[in-house]
Amino acid sequence: MQRIRMIAAILATSVLGLAALTFPAAALDAHAGYYYPVPQTREAYVSELAPAPDASKKSRAAFVIGLASKNEERNSLVGYHLFAKGADLEKLIIVATGDGQYDTLYRLRALLASLTSMARSTEIFARSTQPQELNFLDFCKLIGFTQVTVSNGRDIAHQITIR
Repeated sequence: MQRIRMIAAILATSVLGLAALTFPAAALDAHAGYYYPVPQTREAYVSELAPAPDASKKSRAAFVIGLASKNEERNSLVGYHLFAKGADLEKLIIVATGDGQYDTLYRLRALLASLTSMARSTEIFARSTQPQELNFLDFCKLIGFTQVTVSNGRDIAHQITIR
């Protein structure tokens, strides 16, 4: 009887695993088609950092609000909007606000690189022993984001899973 249960468990796990592999990733992304198109490209970013002990839904919301406030203070069009979404605000979405700015994967990555300097000015980033060695995606991991999606807001989206 125990052997039958073990075989049934293995079979069930295999079926679920196969279903997960064949199920389109876009079907799991509730924000695709609303804030950005279905991502054409995806990657995983592995950071050696652990999330900060005080990383929370509140700190992620504060980051997005704070960055929007800084941009507003400068009274300039920054060319993108940031949103924190998901049950715990664990998904960061960055969408361009105008045509022709972030219309290639390289320009989307350049945007992320430019956000690194803003991240380095935060207290949580400064706590690191070598903040100059870290980038924006490391910062995202520090405050608990697990996914970053960047889009031109029209037809290009790139999604990064942060591990």
